[in-house]
Amino acid sequence: MAISPTQRVAPTLTWMQHSDILVAIFILCVIVMLVIPLPPFFIDLSIALNLTLALVIILSVTYLKKATEFSIFPSLLLITTVYRLAIEVSTSKIILNGRGADIGIVRTFGTFVVGGNIVVGIVIFLILTIIQLLVIVRGTMRVSEVAARFTLDAMPGRQMAIDADLNAGYITEKEAADKRVEIRKEADFYGAMDGAARFVQGDVIASIIIAAINIIGGLSIGVLMRQEALGDAFRDYTTYTVGCALSAQIPAFLISVSTGLIVARAATQENLGTDFTKQLTSQPRVLWIAAGTLLFFLVTPLPKIPLLFVAGLLGSLAYLMSKTVTTEEKKTLEEKKKKELEWLKKPESVASLLAMDPMELEIGYALIPLVDPEQGGDLLDRITMIRRQTALELGIVTPPIRIRDNIQLKPNTYSIKIRGLEVGKGTIKLERYLAMNPGTVTEQLEGEPTVEPVYNSSATWIKEEMREYAEQLKYTVVDPSTIISTHIQEIIKRHAPDLITRQDVQSLMDSLKQNNPTVVAELIPGQLSLGEVQKVLHNLLREGISIRDLLTITETLANWAPKTKDIGFLTEQVRMSLSRQIMRRYLSKQGTLAAIILHPNLENELTNNLKQTPEGEQLVLDPAKLQRIIQSIQEEIKRSITEEPVILCSPRTRRHIQNLIRQVLPQIGVLSYNEITPDIEVRSVGIVMN
Repeated sequence: MAISPTQRVAPTLTWMQHSDILVAIFILCVIVMLVIPLPPFFIDLSIALNLTLALVIILSVTYLKKATEFSIFPSLLLITTVYRLAIEVSTSKIILNGRGADIGIVRTFGTFVVGGNIVVGIVIFLILTIIQLLVIVRGTMRVSEVAARFTLDAMPGRQMAIDADLNAGYITEKEAADKRVEIRKEADFYGAMDGAARFVQGDVIASIIIAAINIIGGLSIGVLMRQEALGDAFRDYTTYTVGCALSAQIPAFLISVSTGLIVARAATQENLGTDFTKQLTSQPRVLWIAAGTLLFFLVTPLPKIPLLFVAGLLGSLAYLMSKTVTTEEKKTLEEKKKKELEWLKKPESVASLLAMDPMELEIGYALIPLVDPEQGGDLLDRITMIRRQTALELGIVTPPIRIRDNIQLKPNTYSIKIRGLEVGKGTIKLERYLAMNPGTVTEQLEGEPTVEPVYNSSATWIKEEMREYAEQLKYTVVDPSTIISTHIQEIIKRHAPDLITRQDVQSLMDSLKQNNPTVVAELIPGQLSLGEVQKVLHNLLREGISIRDLLTITETLANWAPKTKDIGFLTEQVRMSLSRQIMRRYLSKQGTLAAIILHPNLENELTNNLKQTPEGEQLVLDPAKLQRIIQSIQEEIKRSITEEPVILCSPRTRRHIQNLIRQVLPQIGVLSYNEITPDIEVRSVGIVMN
């Protein structure tokens, strides 16, 4: 029977899935080595594994592109340090028992590697230790400390930069989340490395102490307990102690170098070897100068052959690199021209020009300081807060707002666009504050009269020194950043239906489905399509109703969609389900509702003129009659100038009245009787006659 690829890979994956158990067993074995004496064969095996592990670590570090790719290194550093110390403890037991010759690797390091000279072995061990302790470890500790401090200090700025790029539309939400995770990884890694570097320092000091203890203890045991000659005891115990120290110190040296490399590694797109080759040989003239300098030393008594060999090697390398650089530059230029030509020939190359940003903020060059954090600009942070506030108030995720400077605009002018079309603009004076009269102040301010761009009301540009005085007079005083951010917020509220696409609705439904899968599965696509749900949400947002309570909206639609697909009727049913939320916008401070009521005769006339069409129920009435109704509503509103009334009518005519007055009276709410909860007191402040 043939074996499938899945079956062949399964054994390999099985042990990798249980690698956590293997690591736990390894740590337990290290602890056991500190207590239980091991046979010489296992000591040899442990030393060989220690050397192999050090080689694997230093080679892995050289192939890293950034330090966080080896995030387990601080923990690995501790494990390897304890493992190496456990080997030294186990080896010391056998050496002090007079069986040091049984450990093959220790015997080889103690005799063959140092040439049988004990003094040479001690000197080599001390040199390695001093280099490791004073050069590598000290430098590594300093670099790791500085890297940790700088990384933590830079976190807030980097987070703000990510938010700025997200608001400007340079990156997506997912890319922003990935970048934030990367920042946290770097902070955790360098913070851990700052402490882990101390393991290396402690390991070096422990190796010196263990070697001294082994020599002193070995002499004491050999001379005093075993009655050996002083010379023989010194030779034997010192030889094997040096062998043990060297066999442990060489892997420790490699891991120390690995630690230094990883904390000093700058994030690049290539590994260490590739970067070395590119950056050291990227300038052939440097190699030419170095080769010429070596040739100059030929006039000195220095040996000629080594100098000639190295100078010739550098000269050859410089010549080859000069040819390579010239060839690569020509090749790159040709490829660039070829790609540009191919791009121009492609018919689909125009597609990128058709893409539009959902929302844009274009500013004149004089307003750039408002956006630049280095110049104290906080507009990017304000836009981030606007997007969050909009999500809480309206229940929609505002698309990223791309900010760009436009030299075609006047220096102090800004323009807000939705899908390439301007929906708002204004003029700002950076060194001034905008003072607005709320209607209760009689004293005039000294300044430049203007029109406030958000609500088109009268205002005055005042100097900074007048700000406190204007606030004392109860003027509303705002700075330039507040003007633009408020304008953006109002534009989002007014054009919320234009900003929520089918993809946005799908994202909202996916989020709702995580905790309420039943209602979503029942509604879409069985009863309503995604586009029909989008139309209902558009109707709600058009009247300023938040769709944050998406569960109530979908449950209401699921209840009524089997009976009708009339979007207007479904919207009215959703409004009734959200009646408490809607009513809260129009209540007075006393908790009452001021209402202008339609006369019953007018209600009957409107109802009789409702006609059913393929697009739903429509109001068909003489234009002159419609105009008279609008004028009558306006007159009643003027009479109740001290109130903030709503228009109260029957559920069937509510949406038609709303459509009728939307253009002329967009701020007036239109409610149906069914939306009034029993606990609300309604006060009639006018009646619209027919």
